Amino acid sequence: MKQRILVAVVGIPALLAVLCIAPAWATALLLAALTVIAAHELLAAVCGPDKARRWTVLPALCGVLLLARAVWPGCAALEGLLLAAALTLPLSGVLTYGKPHALTFTDVCAMAAAGFAIPWAFSGLYGLRTLDNGYLLVLTPLVAAFCSDSLALFTGMACGKHKLAPLVSPHKTVEGALGGLAGGMAGMAVFCAVFRAMTHTALSYSLCIALGLLGAVLGELGDLSFSAVKRQYGIKDYGRLLPGHGGVLDRFDSVLFAAPVLDEAALMVYFSVVYILWGVTYTMMDIPYWSMIPAVTRTPKDRENLSM
Repeated sequence: MKQRILVAVVGIPALLAVLCIAPAWATALLLAALTVIAAHELLAAVCGPDKARRWTVLPALCGVLLLARAVWPGCAALEGLLLAAALTLPLSGVLTYGKPHALTFTDVCAMAAAGFAIPWAFSGLYGLRTLDNGYLLVLTPLVAAFCSDSLALFTGMACGKHKLAPLVSPHKTVEGALGGLAGGMAGMAVFCAVFRAMTHTALSYSLCIALGLLGAVLGELGDLSFSAVKRQYGIKDYGRLLPGHGGVLDRFDSVLFAAPVLDEAALMVYFSVVYILWGVTYTMMDIPYWSMIPAVTRTPKDRENLSM
């Protein structure tokens, strides 16, 4: 427990400095580094340490290119490089077939998960960072997931009696899981208060609490999912990078499930507000509604109205 607290005391301010204070490109670099480490951890768990040392470079390259694609969307060169890197994964299985250290179908699938699913999930954090007030919004998956993890741990230790999934994670309890849901909602309520104070934006408490519940549920699902992989391959932790916590996948397993969904939820809310404001503005200015319709989606009737 002392190691967990010490790592948190040192790691949380450093993480906040990169995500909230440094420019957005620093967030992208951090996520790329986490992606490379996570790829090695997953391959070491599923494929074994020897194959991980030999083949981590391929999913790591795919992951970095996928994150770069999020930073520079629409770049044709990146699209081509990412496609070429993706094709190397099944090709590596074909070329090594029948050899002493051949890659199995499971190995190739693990490489695909490490090279695409994990970086795609991490890219949700970068998407949040690039929104208006993104230096705060990027924290929403972390707040929901980490507050859920913390309160679930202490609630389970204090009053946990009924096992949640004993074959997957023997120490997790139903009471701890419920405490985790409360922790996610409470954490996001506090986040909402801080956000409103710092940005003078009337962010809805009910919306934040709902997102906290969603993030906590997804976080617990992510925790159990990665725990199932550990149980299947007989390992306790994915790595030893963070003493008391394990590796990157041990610490960010819940964030990986929460980040992309909360990113999409934030985008939906943002564009809903934008369209509502547009509608109110156009109504007050007595401008026909069809002039708001993008040109590519206008029907012949809309174009006829615009020509009048």
